[in-house]
Amino acid sequence: MTPGRTFKRALVALGSLVTVLALALAGGGAWLWQDARVSTVGEVTFDRKLAVPPLAESRVDEQGRRVFDLRMDEGEREFRPGRATPTWGFNGDYLGPTLRAKRGEKILVNVHNELSEASTVHWHGMHLPARMDGGPHRMVPPRGQWSPSWKADQPAATLWYHPHPHGETEKHVQRGLAGMFILDDEKSGRAGLPNTYGVDDIPLIVQDVAFDGDSFDHGHRSMSGIGFLGDRTMVNGTPGPYQEVRDEAVRLRLLNASSARGYAFGFDDGRDFALVGTDGGLLERPARLDRLKLSPGERAEIVLRMTPGERTVLRSFPQRSGDFWQNRFSGGDDSFDVLQLRAADTLRDSPGLPARLGEPGLPELPGGPGGSDGADGSGGSGGSGAVVEREFALRTSGINGEAMAMDRIDFAVTRGTTEVWTVTNNNGTPHNFHVHDVQFRVLSVNGREPPPELRGPKDTVSVPDGDTLRLALRFDGPADPDTPYMYHCHLLFHEDRGMMGQFVVVEPGQRAGRVPPAHPGDGH
Repeated sequence: MTPGRTFKRALVALGSLVTVLALALAGGGAWLWQDARVSTVGEVTFDRKLAVPPLAESRVDEQGRRVFDLRMDEGEREFRPGRATPTWGFNGDYLGPTLRAKRGEKILVNVHNELSEASTVHWHGMHLPARMDGGPHRMVPPRGQWSPSWKADQPAATLWYHPHPHGETEKHVQRGLAGMFILDDEKSGRAGLPNTYGVDDIPLIVQDVAFDGDSFDHGHRSMSGIGFLGDRTMVNGTPGPYQEVRDEAVRLRLLNASSARGYAFGFDDGRDFALVGTDGGLLERPARLDRLKLSPGERAEIVLRMTPGERTVLRSFPQRSGDFWQNRFSGGDDSFDVLQLRAADTLRDSPGLPARLGEPGLPELPGGPGGSDGADGSGGSGGSGAVVEREFALRTSGINGEAMAMDRIDFAVTRGTTEVWTVTNNNGTPHNFHVHDVQFRVLSVNGREPPPELRGPKDTVSVPDGDTLRLALRFDGPADPDTPYMYHCHLLFHEDRGMMGQFVVVEPGQRAGRVPPAHPGDGH
């Protein structure tokens, strides 16, 4: 055989190999693309009555403090008939009771850790001293106790509590350590909203889960960098739940307690609903919506009206944000039937919503809510009238190019001041942004006025790829130069990998101190 013919045959063989590899890659890519989409629409039987977390028992001690006891336990639960899944929970096998207190009350929580490893309890959305916040520096060792105390000094809101151990938060929350904390005040009591807990005022802790045999599957989906994405949802630890409704109006307190998945909530029949509250409390006026997006950690209060005998399904629709790759591999194409509402044949009368709900008390800047530079945020660094403007570039590897360091304070803010923070995501993947201790105002989204769902008090906000948000935050203290608060992405895998920073609140002229080593909190 001549050298020329041998060379030609080699080229043909190489071409065939390349073709086979290309077809294999194309087929594999198509399989990955198709397999990445998840939907439970039309497949959920809704055969379990929704479990409503009990209200936590409390007592008032000799110092006038409302005292709660929380115990982190290991347990198991049958989410599927005949199959017990190992779990963690507060005061039980999975999730925890709802803590409820009034504005102005002094609160004491005795946290007992009966787990086999250390953990923490963070009071998400609560305004309180840094030493009581429950961040990663306040680890509670096995068989240990932590007793934080503070005065509830913020408007009525739907808050929550969950672990915050550095590098382990995703796993601890997925196992079941989470619960709601509801604050009430006089204004919310006069707002005319449904307010009978578990009857016409329903807490909904929404999580996505997957199972590996009898255990939770904590694995991450192929081609996705956002963390765990489950193939089904549960509400309050109940798979396939239904809730009986006996009033014309029902208030749903929605909490996205998933570790990475965002939801676009609506109803299967296309009805609209009234958004009445966001993370930190009531809106000034109800907003009519038919879709509501919540990223991990966000909360919302909605009110919908029902007619006798009807049924409707709370559904999470595809989100269609970002590019096609983000949609498919970060869960944006997924859809879930979450909860069925069943109206009784006879319903109790419910009043209509008032035109005005309350004053959220959000930070304002000179010249109005958007400052002298206007709501579009187009002014220069000095135009807003804020003491300081800061910029935060979100990347999976860290914020502003730095991964979390437990012994590093990134900056100090001065008590009694308002700042403007510009948060930008050009990372090619979804993120969100949570700030401890404060409720902030969203001034603008990509230079435009924020949509209705972002006009209330917020402590967590979604920042899709390509978006820039401007936030106004007021820091009312108390000052503590040695104990930090956190700011971080609340996609828990990102947080665990180091997408987090630390700040302290100081008195005017005071400098940041040094962070002590992580230790159990001296909460008293």
